[in-house]
Amino acid sequence: MEKKEKWNLELSEYIKQGEPSQVEKTKVWETAIGLQDVDGLKPSNYLVETAKEHIEGKIDLEQVKVRINEYYKASDRRKNVEEEDSEEADKVSVKITEILSDKSFNFNPTELISIHKKLFTGVYKYAGIIRDYNFTKDEWILNGDTVTYASFETIMPALEYDFEQEKKFSYKNLSLEESIKHLCRFTSNIWQVHPFCEGNTRTTAVFMIKYLRTFGFNINDEVFAENSWYFRNSLVRANYKNFKNNIFEDISYLEKFFYNLLSNSNYELKNRYTHIDYSQSAKEGDSKCKNCTLEEQAILNVIRENPRMTQDEIAKSIGKSVRTVKTRMIEMQEKDLIDRKNGKRNGEWVIL
Repeated sequence: MEKKEKWNLELSEYIKQGEPSQVEKTKVWETAIGLQDVDGLKPSNYLVETAKEHIEGKIDLEQVKVRINEYYKASDRRKNVEEEDSEEADKVSVKITEILSDKSFNFNPTELISIHKKLFTGVYKYAGIIRDYNFTKDEWILNGDTVTYASFETIMPALEYDFEQEKKFSYKNLSLEESIKHLCRFTSNIWQVHPFCEGNTRTTAVFMIKYLRTFGFNINDEVFAENSWYFRNSLVRANYKNFKNNIFEDISYLEKFFYNLLSNSNYELKNRYTHIDYSQSAKEGDSKCKNCTLEEQAILNVIRENPRMTQDEIAKSIGKSVRTVKTRMIEMQEKDLIDRKNGKRNGEWVIL
């Protein structure tokens, strides 16, 4: 993990206190603010203080939006470049928090476009609009070279194809390793299309967080909060090839990110590892249970945090039916993944 920013240290205090409603809000804010780093944007102190008031329940999200909008209407509030750069970070952070606090979700390209529009309305004049030109981006990890993005004429057909293929794909009985490889490829594909003029990485991240929640995962917010730049760099490496220099598309960096995101693994996510000139592979971490299914890993994540949770509580936490959870946990006991100690009433789950 990279060194925590000052804002991250301040907000993480609410997680240490352990108040459930505050913990949930804090995790969303950490993800929302951390994602701004993909474009080198930093939040203002005013946003952090306003976020604290929301976490503490003193104001709601509507009041947060009003405060931030009013703050940037006052020209004397923005006297230097740093504060002007913070305006986008602040406004988009609020909108990400709002979107991630909303449990509704539709799996289609329209949802992706809608997320972009919600995130960047009032920030970009082309919010929610598909780009109508081709472009390149110089990448420092590629020594100034660029990824080849989709031609603007093919954006919608490419998105529709990727989404249709994902809809047809079944994760049933797949190991966590197989599932993560496929999820990484889908994420990489929709990012490579790069449908918008700006804000593609943040839009992709928000969409994938909401999609992964449909599998029952409570996303490890620290991974996005502290490694959003690595997330973008890993997407670059997953889509870059240079035959002349014997460099090929490498999705392994993105896989490490997803392992940390979904299974509390501890791969080192260092940006320098993603540079094409870096000669050593990233330090290996504990990938937990590679042979588990996505549902099994989601259950393991929950009981790792609280071994005394009932199956009803586990079902509610991962968004699955109690019947499904009971069936999976019986299977997990048969596979020697978990065990129950000290009986039903006062017992606890043990991860084997």
